[in-house]
Amino acid sequence: MQKNSANLVLENFIGGKFVSCQQHIDSYDPSTGEVYCKVPDSGKEEVDAAVAAAKNAFPEWSARSPQQRADVLNKLADLIEADMEEFVQAESRDQGKTIIFARTVDIPRAAYNFRFFASSVLHHTTDCSHMDHTGCLNYTVRCPVGVAGLISPWNLPLYLLTWKIAPAIATGNTVVAKPSEMTSVTAWMMCKLMQRAGVPPGVVNIVFGTGPKAGDALVGHPDVPLISFTGSTKTAQRITERSAPFCKKLSLELGGKNPAIIFADADLDKCIETTVRSSFSNQGEICLCTSRIYVERSIYAQFLEKFVAATKKWKTGSPSDPSNHNGALISKEHLEKVRSFVALAKSEGGVIHCGEGVDKLDLPESNKSGFFMPATVITGISDTSDIMQEEIFGPVTCISPFDTEEEAVSRGNGVRYGLAATVWSRDVGRVHRVAQRLQAGLVWTNCWLVRDLNLPFGGMKNSGVGREGGKDSYHFFTEVKSITIKH
Repeated sequence: MQKNSANLVLENFIGGKFVSCQQHIDSYDPSTGEVYCKVPDSGKEEVDAAVAAAKNAFPEWSARSPQQRADVLNKLADLIEADMEEFVQAESRDQGKTIIFARTVDIPRAAYNFRFFASSVLHHTTDCSHMDHTGCLNYTVRCPVGVAGLISPWNLPLYLLTWKIAPAIATGNTVVAKPSEMTSVTAWMMCKLMQRAGVPPGVVNIVFGTGPKAGDALVGHPDVPLISFTGSTKTAQRITERSAPFCKKLSLELGGKNPAIIFADADLDKCIETTVRSSFSNQGEICLCTSRIYVERSIYAQFLEKFVAATKKWKTGSPSDPSNHNGALISKEHLEKVRSFVALAKSEGGVIHCGEGVDKLDLPESNKSGFFMPATVITGISDTSDIMQEEIFGPVTCISPFDTEEEAVSRGNGVRYGLAATVWSRDVGRVHRVAQRLQAGLVWTNCWLVRDLNLPFGGMKNSGVGREGGKDSYHFFTEVKSITIKH
């Protein structure tokens, strides 16, 4: 680490050492709107060095047993937990999220990702078949792929970075990772723990920078056979194009425009409490957040009244205030983008029941220039509007009535995305029926964001390619080989 005036200056982590960079990018504290950190503006030279370090480390690391690698992952989890509060404070300041969210969600899950894959990698089995009539025994083995290129987003920075690093190194790969240039601090902090955890030099390399420079160099590198990316559909299209000449393995976890379908027999109190949370948690900056709510017409007016009242109690303000549910959005540009959708809703005749343009935020003086926006509820918008079709990725949700189950499913499926959905009903047959018909990689019924990490995670349609999770990550980060023995 270097200090430049009052700003934190980050360095790349290559081959087990911190390496300075000639150029830097300003990184902002979203809650104040002020630059507080300088992030390396890496390019081809830095990526080439990181890939070379990863290639050099691969033979020894891949030769270790799963248990030996698992021991290192568990030690890294121990060290993150030992520095929990330091990571929490850093994640909140860097991303704009509340201290409470970072303390209860982001950093505990980051540590748990290492523990989960440290255990999971020990319990996979391979296939075997005996062909008596030919005197042959067939079996499969799985081998690490090589250098894994990992690109993670800014909304859950360490949480989603470790979701990729943990299975990649558990299965014997080495990695070159590029976090978002807007939220790089906790990744850099984790690098300081690598040696103490027993991670050999070159096994984990972190190169900071933008997508067009560092990301493009990583995706287009001929010695990186595998890319795991979480981010926008538009960026994923570019990654696919750059990867095509090399036939790389791709895992792409992309955007969502997730519906909630609420039937008249739902437990309304539980439904409203959970749907407010699913709509606005982490400032709505979660790919799984609910942004379209379809309510059976017989309870629509009652639901709307109660939902708006509950939303008004969802407080937005200083991330350090434990009474606040939401902090600041990631950047000024993103705040303006989210606000533009609300302005579009107004121009199309939509009704803004609370939030942007309706409720004034009472912010401390130090946060007046921060990127804050209150939770916003909109009605009266056509399903064909961009507000209902495009991912907003902010604290905005739209509510519409429906009359039949068939209509609800059709409208729920009526977007190009297919990441997640929620269904609320006491009718067991209905929730199974609707869940099967919804075009989404994850469907929650009468709950939200309950995750078993053993199960597949990923989306349909424009929400992604491939799945990650216990067995799926194991398969993605390894190559399978069939072996036949004649006896």
